[in-house]
Amino acid sequence: MAATPPSAATSATGPTGPATPPAGSGPTAGGGVRVRAGRGQVDVDWDPVPGTAGYLVHRADGDGPYRVVDHRGGDLLAVPGPPYADTTVEPGRTVRYAVRPVHDPDRPDDGPLGPASAPVAARADGDALVEVDVDAGRPVGPVHRPWRDLVGSEHLSLLLCRDRVGGEPMGDGLAAALGRVHRELGVRRVRAHGILGDDLGVYREVDGRPVHDFSGIDAVLDALAPTGLRPLLELSFMPRALARDPSREVTAAGVSSPPRDWDRWAALVGDLVRHLRARVGDDELRRWAVEVWNEPDLDCFWSGSREDYLRMYDVTARAVREACPGLPVGGPATAATKWIEPFLDHVDASGAPLDFLSTHVYGSPPLDLRPALARHGRADTPLHWTEWGPSPTHFAPVNDSVLSAAFVATGMYEAAGRVAALACWVASDHFEELGRPPALLHGGFGLLSVGNLAKPRYWALWMLERLGPVRLAARLDGDGAGSLVRAWPSVDPQTGRVAVLLWNGTLDQGVLDRPEQRRRLTRTVRLRIDGLTAGAYQLRHRRLDERTSNLAATARRLGVDGWPTAEQWAGLRAADQLADAAPPTTLTPDEGHLVLPMILPMPALSLVELTPR
Repeated sequence: MAATPPSAATSATGPTGPATPPAGSGPTAGGGVRVRAGRGQVDVDWDPVPGTAGYLVHRADGDGPYRVVDHRGGDLLAVPGPPYADTTVEPGRTVRYAVRPVHDPDRPDDGPLGPASAPVAARADGDALVEVDVDAGRPVGPVHRPWRDLVGSEHLSLLLCRDRVGGEPMGDGLAAALGRVHRELGVRRVRAHGILGDDLGVYREVDGRPVHDFSGIDAVLDALAPTGLRPLLELSFMPRALARDPSREVTAAGVSSPPRDWDRWAALVGDLVRHLRARVGDDELRRWAVEVWNEPDLDCFWSGSREDYLRMYDVTARAVREACPGLPVGGPATAATKWIEPFLDHVDASGAPLDFLSTHVYGSPPLDLRPALARHGRADTPLHWTEWGPSPTHFAPVNDSVLSAAFVATGMYEAAGRVAALACWVASDHFEELGRPPALLHGGFGLLSVGNLAKPRYWALWMLERLGPVRLAARLDGDGAGSLVRAWPSVDPQTGRVAVLLWNGTLDQGVLDRPEQRRRLTRTVRLRIDGLTAGAYQLRHRRLDERTSNLAATARRLGVDGWPTAEQWAGLRAADQLADAAPPTTLTPDEGHLVLPMILPMPALSLVELTPR
């Protein structure tokens, strides 16, 4: 059935919608798919389908077959909901779209493909204006900050490492990064990846009897404490002396095998929790959390079967609960949103405690797992995405790019209000699990470089943290409104400061290699802010784009090749700040409103702040 084009306007009163849309809507219930051609992209919109985790957008070129639009995220191509901007389509090519709802991420192709859209072709040129109208007098709810709960990290045992990389001790560099994300981004906890590895010597056997030694973990916690972060303890990997198959090495820190003796594993977990309880006390320990293993769906991290992992979860969760009833425990910590339904089926049957549901995804915003929890009578269970980022690949250029900053803003916006924690992987480029950093800019996972310099993703979170506590109503209209160009407006009722984050981004990582397509996707933005009180305001506009506030651009300008010289380090540190797009100025609203024009290249982020004088 041919669909009518959608309205060009997008309401943005809040970043999330209801957990379960009204029945009778959606591609499989007659709602259809709506398309609108823009300059360099096609916007695809559809009615949500009840009970879904996300959607796969399919495209047919001409009369050809439908194929999933691949935005080159390298992990999961499903998206949590509409709208979707397809920037992979070649301008002038006639295409059609259909959407497949995904109820179970383990079986993304099981659902029916919805009806086709009308044929449409992306444009190569023409006006590309987006109007953003914000009402400073219309609050619509609190600003939820899913980045604050948790950040990822390399094994925290690295805090004890004195080896030097890029001229600084790795442990000191990691500690500096963790302290900075706590101070500047408001992050409260860090994921303690691989805390039971042999590098900390937690388990050995003497004359066939288990010996537990937690002095290494204590040293790590002592090194972590000055950063201000609390740990989420990822209970992995298996000590070799306890492993069923000690040859299955993950890293030098441990192996991927299930235990050869489940009782001894439970005793190790229980003794660790009791030790920590005695060390920090109940009130403090209950602010921590325990996650059972890491990505057991991947052979590299778990050599057992899924059934082995489910037993591992039961044994571990019960040992944690017995040792400290108030310490939260969760899982399954799978990659690419796998095993969610089988895991929930299992804990329903086994009765094992589940205080939060955790999983991972890269290359896309997190899917909506609230319907899955609701189906299992667990609608109030928090969702913790304990690994998330633009790419699952170490040494990937996107990790250092401005495009990844727009990706972070989009993901946090879409997760707000439905996800308790969306943890960026990882805090620092001081990372060795997949190879130590060979140069300052190497596509590392870190928000911060070696040397503790902010990369673009860090600045995206810094700008988000500058938002006020209350969200404001907004309306976006124009070419790419709500799909490429997004807005997150806010106000601080105590001071009257209005902060609006605007960004232009796409999930399509291929634009990094297509400069002409990036030029097509540049947008002129007209920001109008109404509802301002009488009197003057200071306007401050800070910008992140390819040339501004971008560590890679600064390094190129300074001639950095590999590791910086002493002089180059000084220049990089002097430039480690979010730059103003123009000098701050004082403005007086005209009958309560101001109009601020700007250009948003692809990709770019702008933070606009109006502070009463």
